[in-house]
Amino acid sequence: MDAQMRKEFIKGGEFLISEGTTADVFTPEDFTEEHIMIGDTIREFVDNEVRPLIPDMEKHDWQKARDLVKAAGDLGLLGASVPEEYGGAALDQTSGVIIAEAVGRGGGFGTTFGAQTSIGLLPILYFGSEELKQKWIPPIVAGEKITAYCLSEAGSGSDALGAKCSARLSEDGSEYILNGEKMWISNGGFADVYIVFAKVDGEKQKFSAFVVERSENCRPGNEEHKMGIKSSSTTPLILSDARIPAGNLIGNVGDGAKIAFNILNVGRFKLGASVTGGAKLALYEAIRYANERHQFNKPISSFGAIKHKLAEMAIKVWVSESITYRTVGMIDALIGDGADNEKKLRSIEEYAVESSINKVFCSESLDYVVDEMVQIYGGYGYSADYPAEKAYRDSRINRIFEGTNEINRMLIPGQLMKRAIKGQLGIIPAAKALQDEIMNPQMSFDEDEGVLAMETKLAANAKKVALMILGTAAQKYMMSLSEQQEILLNCADIIMNAYAMETAVLRAKKLAENGNADRQIEMAQVFCNDAIQRIEASAKNTIAGMLEGDEAKMLLVALKRFTKNNSPINTIAARQRIADTLIQANNYVF
Repeated sequence: MDAQMRKEFIKGGEFLISEGTTADVFTPEDFTEEHIMIGDTIREFVDNEVRPLIPDMEKHDWQKARDLVKAAGDLGLLGASVPEEYGGAALDQTSGVIIAEAVGRGGGFGTTFGAQTSIGLLPILYFGSEELKQKWIPPIVAGEKITAYCLSEAGSGSDALGAKCSARLSEDGSEYILNGEKMWISNGGFADVYIVFAKVDGEKQKFSAFVVERSENCRPGNEEHKMGIKSSSTTPLILSDARIPAGNLIGNVGDGAKIAFNILNVGRFKLGASVTGGAKLALYEAIRYANERHQFNKPISSFGAIKHKLAEMAIKVWVSESITYRTVGMIDALIGDGADNEKKLRSIEEYAVESSINKVFCSESLDYVVDEMVQIYGGYGYSADYPAEKAYRDSRINRIFEGTNEINRMLIPGQLMKRAIKGQLGIIPAAKALQDEIMNPQMSFDEDEGVLAMETKLAANAKKVALMILGTAAQKYMMSLSEQQEILLNCADIIMNAYAMETAVLRAKKLAENGNADRQIEMAQVFCNDAIQRIEASAKNTIAGMLEGDEAKMLLVALKRFTKNNSPINTIAARQRIADTLIQANNYVF
């Protein structure tokens, strides 16, 4: 990253207790010429080569999927962030996210691509021995070998450590022998090599990861009959006395949890980008259809109800894109130049909270967009002959992938408190200072009359609400906070909206500093107007769930003060202007 990033890096989760500036936020407007070229190349590849073959892949023509992976390898897209000594391009994480966003236009092939470039590759890159790296990474990034990631089992999804798959070291110590069955394996039906998690000697503390080649004793089961992403292969993996060299152990015995959870962090922020790419395509198709479809002798895009839908879809896409690139910008700024794999992994782990926010917010934005896409298409939206039906089915898996959205919601406040307790994040003193402010409120006189002044204040107050609720929950439940799932889920929603509000405001301000940004300013205004109402509702319910009497009344008074919007905007007119921009361009143009 360049000078727009602080020299002293922004800590993960720090957004909650510090004031962000436009200089801190990396946005798509900051892309280099190389970033733009990469984006154009991969979009052209997906639109011209991948999407026309989706019907064939939905019929399980996996040779075409293999050919497309190979073609992506030939373009250098599979190893964007992989060091050059292993056949990669050694590009920054931003380039990888740009690629992920564009691949999100490719439906189920995006799942194939993600398994190949992320969860199926990175365990070897970040944790494997030099021998494993030299043997497997070059053919994987060339697209010559297909890889898959095998963590879940029939009885262990979110509870990964509940796995039953076992590994036993042979008596002479030369081999591991694996037995068990893995479930829901992306690329399972045609992968050449599998990253398999198993318990050595069946012991939980020896949960480990292995590279296992396909063989008679390591083979896929039947294809799953899925709701969506039918153009990707999903199978069980059956291991029956599968023998592998002892050197195929990734890292050390017992490193499985560390490997799995670190790799999922990478998958989460890239998934946020991928689903945003899918949402952009869905919105584009919806705009075109709304312009073409006539009812009552006029295009349906001229109707206020349709304009509302298109504008709200665009706002969610724009905010999703904004938080995606803010997060990867911080990761790249921390990584810096010439970093080794260990530093890259630590840098990604630093922003685990933001990565979980991206995963949840963006996947749920996609669901909203494709649902409204179906509604705009009307009866045709329910027909497989039109793009809305497939987009709707394909979107749903993203709230389950890379840890369910519920798991990620609980991780957000959980990780923040964990970092606070370790002294890595100043949440505890910030919460105490906020408590003093609540107990002794001061009169404030707004002096800021600049662009998005009210929204800037609302975003800052949203963070105060998040801190107030999280601090109250931690104080009340202490060590049992992790058991209060409903409280944690509400905390997460407040935190996510606060992060998204601040990001939207900072991006719009940054654009305004560099020229005309009327529509982007309005998108930030509408989003903040609605988000603060969501925050208020979530906080009210959470306070009522935690406290009674005077304690509850005190926090409710503070909540009312923090969420008060003295300058509500005309969101109806703003949405109409946003929609008119889309309709006139016949495209998503922000």
